[in-house]
Amino acid sequence: MPSPFPGMDPYMERPGRWPDLHQRLVAYIAEALQPQLRPKYIARIDERVELRPSGKVVVPDVQVIETPSELSETQSAYGALVADEPQTISGGDEERRISFLELVHRETGNVVTVIEVLSPSNKLGLGRDDYLQKQEDLLNTDCNLVEIDLLSGPAVAFARRFRVTTPQDWRYIVSISRSQQRTQVEAYAIPLKERLPRCKIPLLPEDDDAVLDLPTVFTRCYDVGSYDLLLDYRQPPPVELSEAEEKWMAALLEEKGLRTATE
Repeated sequence: MPSPFPGMDPYMERPGRWPDLHQRLVAYIAEALQPQLRPKYIARIDERVELRPSGKVVVPDVQVIETPSELSETQSAYGALVADEPQTISGGDEERRISFLELVHRETGNVVTVIEVLSPSNKLGLGRDDYLQKQEDLLNTDCNLVEIDLLSGPAVAFARRFRVTTPQDWRYIVSISRSQQRTQVEAYAIPLKERLPRCKIPLLPEDDDAVLDLPTVFTRCYDVGSYDLLLDYRQPPPVELSEAEEKWMAALLEEKGLRTATE
């Protein structure tokens, strides 16, 4: 069963759902692009370690690793004072492995294009700073950079440096920075009520762009993930919507039989 939304489903932005969707998006984007890339290029999935967003106060779960019951023979002493042995506790920020996609020139092994599907950790706290630094590093190379931002919240894609005014009610964005044209950006600005775009994916300048059918990729993620069995459309979405978006969404979900007028 497909998502009731014509484009991005805001109910998928719930933190507990996003990691699974993120993994599927990266894998199915590679799957969709690979037939267009052969034999000159290869779509390769890589990953990096990021911390859980720290933009708000989080009280983490803790685990006691060791609780001493008596003084250790190896304790250090100063005069008549002996330090008590502390308990060791794990906790704090949680590490996550974040996947991204590289399009590699087969003969040279050079990375031609990096495709990032942005995650919540890219938008808040130290994770945002780390991502922006990585973005800056990539922009100083000969790689093309494609950023797919299907999350509400602060803008971090390269397109944030430019004024994107059309359409005025855009919520999501795909940003494309070509290695030879850093002074401009190509952007697909996406309102909630519109379908996801079929995006240009740049390769080397002498080659035609590949085309990423993002609507088909998202539908595949939704269907294979059986998200229709996990999402409760009777409840509010996990993100803030404008009054116009809320009105449109309520009418849509009522039309699809997923919500009544009283909910």
